[in-house]
This record gives sequence, structure tokens and C-alpha cells, in this order.
Amino acid sequence: MERRFDASETIERQALEDLHAALPSPLAKALGVRRVQVGGALVSLSSIEPSILINRTIGLGVDRAPTPAEIATIHTAYADAGVDEYFVHLTEGAGHPAVVAMLRAAGWVPDRGWMKFVRGNEPAPTPDSDLSVRAISGEHAADFARIVAHGFDLVQRTQDWLGCLVGRPNWHVYISFDGDRPVGTGALFVSNGIGYFDFGATDPEFRGRGGQSALLAHRIGEARRLGCTTLVTATGEAVPGDPQHSYHNIMRAGFKEAYLRQNWVLDRSERRAAG
Repeated sequence: MERRFDASETIERQALEDLHAALPSPLAKALGVRRVQVGGALVSLSSIEPSILINRTIGLGVDRAPTPAEIATIHTAYADAGVDEYFVHLTEGAGHPAVVAMLRAAGWVPDRGWMKFVRGNEPAPTPDSDLSVRAISGEHAADFARIVAHGFDLVQRTQDWLGCLVGRPNWHVYISFDGDRPVGTGALFVSNGIGYFDFGATDPEFRGRGGQSALLAHRIGEARRLGCTTLVTATGEAVPGDPQHSYHNIMRAGFKEAYLRQNWVLDRSERRAAG
């Protein structure tokens, strides 16, 4: 199995684990949030927040091929929580016929993948934007959470969770401003010299003004300052008919396509049967 995806999968998983670690217990209970270790995979779920940003399994097949029992455990974890919209990420090296057969037997089918991007720490191209970008403190935590929640269609209570990332040791959170008005977001998670870019969102009123390019460039500069040598991010794969603005912004910032990670979802016929 190729190992070129290890660093990218590891840093994304660490960011998801720390997102869970930031969640206060009362709010975790209110959102029905759990994380479960199944073999080499991390199962993340919420019975209240339907977003696949939370409801997803990462790490399947990175260390070794999963067993049928592990596949069944993952399936049961989501079913018991009443979650039928979730992603099971499968790295390229794990997509051999035996694993694919197990996933299909569990009632899963392949869906739109996520393209993983990697770049070095070379300086970013100068963005064409009139918006300013700066790191934020607790004063703007609610603004960060509100913009991200709106951009990713998250429920109201999840905003309280996102706000908890501001000020955490490995997270660096940024907002783009139009004057004093917060209009865009981006976060950087740093671990062992690798930076993971996440939570890029823009207020719809301010799209088309280069805000995400500015946030990418700023985070690249911050990652360099923090000693990162490898930078990682992801977005949905490019498909016909989808403009994929995030994809193009990422490429313009100097990231290169690294690999396409498969996403498996519960077959719609299985969802109807479960309902």
C-alpha cells in the first residue's frame, strides 16, 4: 500500500479529534455527539447535527484493511444514533476489491469524493482582495461560528461548539473583514510541522471579492511563521456542472492535487428501509 497519503490523513484526523476535545460535556450531550475508535478508524457522529463535517469516519484502511466485524460496528454506531447521512472515508490504498465488497455488503455505495491537496511552505501568491484578514480572539468567536455555520448549513447549537476552537493551542482562527464587519473565515490546525486548512466560509453578500484567496494566503504565511513545512487541505472533487470555487481558490494558492479520497454513503434504498 502506498503511504503518500499518511500525513494528510493523520493531520485531518487530529483536527477532527481536537474538535471533539474542544466540546464541553453538556453541549456534547445536547448535540448527541460521540466519537468511537473502531480498529484504525475514528467514527464521529451527532444525532442532532446532520452535517457530514461531523458525521464521518476517517482512517479506515490507512494502517491496514478493515475486518467485516469493524465494518459492521461502524454501521451499527450510526444506525443506533439514528444517523443515516454520513461519510465513510476510504483512502486510495485501501480501495482493493475485498474492502469494496465489505462496504457494499454493509449497504454503502460510493459518493462524490474529496480531493486532498498538499503544498510546501513556499510563499503564497499575492491575493487580489480589498478585504483585510487577521487572527481573532474570543471577542470574535461568535462571528467565526456564525459565518461557518451559515456557510455549511449547520444547526444553531453547533455554533457554540465551533466557537470553542478560538484560543485552543493547536488552532489558529482567522476572519476577513470589510472595514469592521466580519465577512469570511478560515482556520489552521498545526501539529508536528504540518498545517491543516479548514472551515473556509464567506458571507454570501461578500463573495467574489477574493476573501477566501486572502484567507488562504494569510494562513500560508502564518503556517510558515509557525514552522510548518507541509500544508494540507481538502474540498469536494470537481464534477461537471459544479463551479467549484473552493477548488480553484486552493489551486491558485499553490496547492497541488494529491489524491482523490473515496466517500461511501448509506444506499438510499437502505435509508428508506430504515425509515
